[in-house]
Amino acid sequence: MATITSPVRSPRIQHTDCFIDGAWIPAASGKTFETINPATEEVIAEVAEGDQEDIDRAVKAARKAFDKGPWTRMDARDRGRMMYRLADLIEEEADELAALESLDNGKPYKEARTADLPLVIDCLRYYAGFADKIHGSTIPIRGNYLTYTRKEPVGVAGQIIPWNFPMLMAAWKWGPALAAGCTIVMKPAEQTPLSCLRMAQLASEAGIPNGVINVVPGFGPTAGGALVAHRGVDKIAFTGEHRTAQLIMRNAADSLKRLTFELGGKSPNVIMADADLDKAVAGSYIGLFLNQGQCCCAGSRVFVDRRIKDQFVEKLTKLTRARKVGDPMAMDTEQGAQIDKAQFDKIMHYIEKGKSEGATCVSGGERAGDKGFFIQPTVFDNVQDSMSIAQDEIFGPVMSVLTFDDWEEMVERANNTFYGLAAAIWTKDLSRAHDFARRVRAGTVWVNCYDVFDAAAPFGGFKMSGQGREMGEEGLKAYTEVKTVTISLS
Repeated sequence: MATITSPVRSPRIQHTDCFIDGAWIPAASGKTFETINPATEEVIAEVAEGDQEDIDRAVKAARKAFDKGPWTRMDARDRGRMMYRLADLIEEEADELAALESLDNGKPYKEARTADLPLVIDCLRYYAGFADKIHGSTIPIRGNYLTYTRKEPVGVAGQIIPWNFPMLMAAWKWGPALAAGCTIVMKPAEQTPLSCLRMAQLASEAGIPNGVINVVPGFGPTAGGALVAHRGVDKIAFTGEHRTAQLIMRNAADSLKRLTFELGGKSPNVIMADADLDKAVAGSYIGLFLNQGQCCCAGSRVFVDRRIKDQFVEKLTKLTRARKVGDPMAMDTEQGAQIDKAQFDKIMHYIEKGKSEGATCVSGGERAGDKGFFIQPTVFDNVQDSMSIAQDEIFGPVMSVLTFDDWEEMVERANNTFYGLAAAIWTKDLSRAHDFARRVRAGTVWVNCYDVFDAAAPFGGFKMSGQGREMGEEGLKAYTEVKTVTISLS
């Protein structure tokens, strides 16, 4: 990636219609909806409000591209080359895309440019390299037979992504689907459709054939519901909240679609007495406050050994009080706006519950500024496991500090949640770290680090945090079917 530059304060908004079969078309109903700048509460643009008819058109285009088009029939290396080209185009427009993401999402431009965009590009390149390496195996069986397996694309993939990392979530889903030879109908979050629509344009410029990638903006109950129920869709990949996933499972039952879910979390972050305290504080700070706390794997339950708890809280509070909250386009901003008023109100509600239930608010706890959806980074001390802020996924800049004395008790408490997305431990005792990694019920465990992501490392959750995995070779499994072929040699 090139050196970061000053943000483009007025990024181009080139397309706001549905992208279906390589063309930009308005919603069949003619309806549009507003997408809002969460930092100013002003309307950015009117976007096409797709619904059942638009989803049907998109699925038919994807079905035709899969069943009769060149995508699944072309040499896998050619698919890979187009994916590399898409990554190159995104890299060329990184400044513009980061500004567009910041405008629509409220995250700091600097964060989008230095964190989100490199991960987007790396993911697409990783899977571009995988396109010609998806293969089956030869299996010896009894008798005079040749038996082998083929890995074939699952078909049309319906993909529904959230608003917290719009471009990155698109890349996580496009990468393995395109490498496997699938075609796509994506519904971006209604709060953040702009960067996904721009990526669709770049995919077309990269030479990806018409109908392979289709994007229909709209709302969950209408566009999302129609995508899940459509019998022309072979697989649904969803990132979001577990109640929505439950609804998707019920609505997909009739057609027995393949399903993968990456859902929420209430991740335990454990600070042992022997930890490098400064590194643990810095890692916990990023592990919660990154992206305004709007991360499914955020380390929102911080378990600290009682012997060092006061030191930990003191150092953490110093960091949070100095955190720069404000204009997402300013280069020194560390924390931008929450995504919308509904999320802002939800977070403030939990902050008030934390106070009323007896936790000690040692930092933040209030709105930041008087315009836009900004909230001070908030730390609660003396939190009990039974409190709402320790149980519910807040999805905002609110950290709960809990104290422990006993190792076994802490492990039990860390697992005492129906979530299981991520966990972390800070310690110099690697045997203790390995024991924690074995016993904690979470899909990702970080040791002496937090929020380390790589396209090669599978990501997903246990329990109510999802099913299946994204990224890595595991991520391809969701987009392939295994076919067994047996030939008589008699």
